[in-house]
Parts: sequence; structure tokens; C-alpha cells
Amino acid sequence: MMPISHARDRSMITAGLGGVERHGSVALAEGARLLGVCQQERVTRVRNAGFNSSGLPDEALDLLLQCQGRSRDDVGRYVVAGAECRRQADDRFEHVDHHLAHASTAYLSSPFSSATIVVCDGEAPKVSIWSGQGGTVTRVDWPWSGPGFTDMYSRFARAMGFHAPAGEQRFEALARLAPDSRDSRVSGVVTAGDDALHVRVDLESSIESGRAQSSTETTPRGAALAAALQAELGDAFIQFLTKVRARTSSPNLCLAGSFFYHSSINTLTKRAGLFDEVFVPVDPGDAGLAVGAALHATGGGPQFLSPFAGPSYATQVIKETLDNCKLQYEWQSEEEAIHTAVRALRQHTLVAWFDGAMEWGPRALGARCILANPFAPYVLENLNHFLKRREPWRGYAISGLEGAVAQHFDGPARTPFMEGDYRPRDPRQFANALPAPGAAIRVQTVGAEAPPRFKRLLTMFGEATGLPFLVNTSFNGFHEPIVCSPRDAVRVFYGSGIDVLVLDQFVLRK
Repeated sequence: MMPISHARDRSMITAGLGGVERHGSVALAEGARLLGVCQQERVTRVRNAGFNSSGLPDEALDLLLQCQGRSRDDVGRYVVAGAECRRQADDRFEHVDHHLAHASTAYLSSPFSSATIVVCDGEAPKVSIWSGQGGTVTRVDWPWSGPGFTDMYSRFARAMGFHAPAGEQRFEALARLAPDSRDSRVSGVVTAGDDALHVRVDLESSIESGRAQSSTETTPRGAALAAALQAELGDAFIQFLTKVRARTSSPNLCLAGSFFYHSSINTLTKRAGLFDEVFVPVDPGDAGLAVGAALHATGGGPQFLSPFAGPSYATQVIKETLDNCKLQYEWQSEEEAIHTAVRALRQHTLVAWFDGAMEWGPRALGARCILANPFAPYVLENLNHFLKRREPWRGYAISGLEGAVAQHFDGPARTPFMEGDYRPRDPRQFANALPAPGAAIRVQTVGAEAPPRFKRLLTMFGEATGLPFLVNTSFNGFHEPIVCSPRDAVRVFYGSGIDVLVLDQFVLRK
């Protein structure tokens, strides 16, 4: 790994780069200030796009620079997380260790002045421990051998019949249907030692036996077994985390790596009580590596990073796109546009919501969303069958105002990035949005981090219905990334079952 030189000209832009093979991403920083973040797939419209043959995620880089009114001549250094860069001859390219970049993303975007950092990822060494103090991230001597927690989660998913792509996501969705389940057949299939996971040799045969006999009247086949397996791995992670807490001094914990895409694991960790505060970054996986590379290279301390650091589009640009496509639309005041969305949602139609700068993480948090009324009788059927083309048992996340979430749901104190699972205190209220009785559901607590218009939308929907909650899924076409530009939004709108598009203050109907 080449050393990071903090002495370079700080008037130049630093470009953090991550996801060389897949999940290519760019983060631009000037001094210690993050200017913007964008994934390559959001611009190329190719899922999981990595770097081009040029050795760069060119499209995402150029779009971010354009948004800042800058060019590549303004980039003084490229800091690549993980894999060696293909353009070794260019002395502007530097490298930062994959796990260090993960740790930096989590800690340097956290609210903590000090923290213990745990990285669990698919890249070697699989598990690593770090300490964050001020602006410095230092590795803790903690050897690890063999597979990690991320590997084991993937192994469980495959054993349950869920393979890439999105196998782990589907496995977790199935487990949410029966979140309290335990199964003696898989009890103790994995435990955690100080430096390795211990796996029973009969793991796959135990799972196969459980699959052959698992069925209930209220949940799809395999849901209880999936939940039991997930619980076993969660127990092992808490075992390991207990050892970490005993050897570290900070009461704060930051989590990084693809293992923490799983909201069930995040919720278990937050509610375990081992640390006073637990922080999961906007994007804990490989697409977030660019942020860690940039922040580590520029040498600043921890800072709050808005989840809305992607490209944004001026009103005139949106209008030119609509006019160029020769579309009929209405221009409404901000209040009128929100009222239009509320009326459409109360009529049980699907609303696409495009507002401001794009989210740079994996979840739709109020800028690029498809919204639905959680109290509509066929909300899941409409989303699964007609829009997303998913299994009928798949559930969807809910966004709700912070205070209302605390009143109506049991779960972590806050999950502003939709990183945790909750249970409704009165399941009857949310019966239409629950894929099974007693199911857990991912929730976004909407507070200070959310766009003002999105908060206003939830407030007005709550005033109209009594409950300020909306089903919220990402604004994308079938097997596509989240939309980035107004043109992407228009194309997906007319190519899907969405009924109304609120594009800034432009309203389009079918």
C-alpha cells in the first residue's frame, strides 16, 4: 500500500475511488469537506458496474465534477480503496487498505470523537478491529483466520436456495416473516471464538433437514428456518462483540463492511447494550469505500455526512428534459405538489418522488423513492406483482416521522438510513403492509437528516390519515439501479406501473 500524503495542495480536489471490480464509486473532497458521492451504476445504468478499462469510474467521476463546476484538471490525487489501480504510471494515484477504507467510512462519517470500529466484510482478513480517535483510525492487533460473518451469511443463504445476485437480500426478507423463530436442528451451527468462527460439520445437512420439514400456515415455507439461522449467526456476532467490548475502552461503536447491510444484524447490535451508541454509515459496503478513501486521505476528523450527496438537478434542467421529451406536465407550488402526492396516495396509487440531490447509499431515503399508502388493501400485491416483480411474500420498508415511529413501533431509537428492523406495536394498524402476521419490517426514522419536502409530505399524509407513515422503496426499474437524472426518472415512470411522478415541482400523470 502506498502511503497517503497529507501534504499535497489542499486547493486541489481529492477523488476517493472504491469498488474496482464491482460497485464502482467516487467521492470528491476539497480539504476535509466532502463535495459529492456517486456510484458508477447510477450513471451508466448497469447494475454493480465497476471501473472502466481506463482504470476509473469515468462517468460517475465526470458527472460529480460537472456538478461542482470543475474538471479533471482540478483533481490533484486519486485515492483507491483496495485493489491495485491499473494506472500505476500516474503519480496522482495512491492506495488505501480495503478494511482501513471501510473503517474510515464508518468512523469519519460518525458523530463520535472516539469509537471502536468493527469491520466485517468478504475481503481478507474478513474481520478486523480498529480504534478511532480524533481524525486518526488505527488498527487494533486482532488476528482472524478462516471465513468471516459475511461469508457465513452468504453460506446460509445458499443453503436455503438463495444464490447471487441478491441471494442474501432475499434470505433476510424471508427471515423477517418469522423473526422470533428458533430451531433445535440448527442450534449451535456456528459459534464465535476470539479469532475465528467455528462451524458444525453437518451445517448443510442440518439445514436441508430443516427445509424438508419447515412449513406453517401463516408464513411461506422456510421462513422460520431462515429466521433461526439468522438468529444463530446474530448470537455468534454478539459473542464476538462481547470479546471486543472487553478489550476496548470507547463506549461508542462504528460498524463497517457488507455484513452490516443486514438490518436484522444492526438491530441486534444496537439493542444488545454492549456499547452506549452504535453507528452504521449511510453505505457500509463496498460502494461506500470511496468515501472512506477520500476522508482518510484528506485528514479531517469525524463529520456528519448527509445521505444526500449525489448529483442534483436545477429546475431549468428538469424542465428542459421534460420539454425535450415533449411530455405534458403541470408546474405546481411546493405545497400544491405535496398535496397532489398526498391525494394520489390516499387514492391508493403509486407515487414516484424525485427531490434534490440523490442518495449515495443503497436505500431510498426521501430523494429517489417510490411511495405507497401502507394502509391500502393491495399495497404489497401492487408492489411485488406489478412493479418490482418479486415473490409475493416480500415486504417493503416504511418511512415515518421519528416521534411517530417511537410511538407505534418497537425497535432501535433511531435508524435515519433505514438500517434497522422494527415490529409494529399494533400489527392490525399496519396489517396491509406486513407480508405475514408478526413480521418484522425495515424502518426509516425521518428526522433532521431527511429532505424538508419529504418530511412535509409525511406530515401532511399523517394529518390526512392520522398516521405519518409511507411505504418507501427505491425509484428504479426492474433489475435497474436507483434513478439518478430526470431523464432516468421519466423513462422508469413511463415504463412501469407508477401512477404519478412528482419531479421536483413538476407533476406528471398517466
